[in-house]
Amino acid sequence: MGIRKINAALGLFSIAAILVHIGYTVFAYLAFYYNPTLKVLTAVPFMAATCLHAVCGMGTVFLQSDGTRLDLYPKQNVRTIVQRVTAALIFPLLILHINTYSMLRTSAEAGQWFFFALLMLSQPVFYAITLAHVATSLTRGMITLGWLSDRERQKRIDRVVYIVCAALFAVALWAVVKGQLAMFLKPGGAA
Repeated sequence: MGIRKINAALGLFSIAAILVHIGYTVFAYLAFYYNPTLKVLTAVPFMAATCLHAVCGMGTVFLQSDGTRLDLYPKQNVRTIVQRVTAALIFPLLILHINTYSMLRTSAEAGQWFFFALLMLSQPVFYAITLAHVATSLTRGMITLGWLSDRERQKRIDRVVYIVCAALFAVALWAVVKGQLAMFLKPGGAA
């Protein structure tokens, strides 16, 4: 199995893992239920697979010159550009995401509302970038692994994936923002 297929398999596993993590996170915020073990069990597989996927992806792009001439067909390569830009943005935002809860608590306790608002804004940006990467990558990974070859079927699957990712974005954003605001802005809370 070549690096492209390994990368595709890691990418598809990462997609499954992020969906599980988002599902748990939405449940936890809606139910106001927190289980640190479940958080770790849903986050670590995603982070590990994503890191390996990123290393393989960079190896594919830089060592195998896989599509490095994006300027030749700009309209045809918009999806590739979105896929690569979102991939590059995931890691700095992931570091922020991992620390968002403690930073929100600290800024709310200190009354640093501008910083609090910026942190709250980082949540939808992170979710949008992560889910945009998922949406642009799923069928490409399936094609690389030989699971999908029909372009019309790819387009149909892509439409469904875009809709699912948009719905997941809306639900996750609503649950997390609502939950965090309730935790940090309620009377007697951290604020």
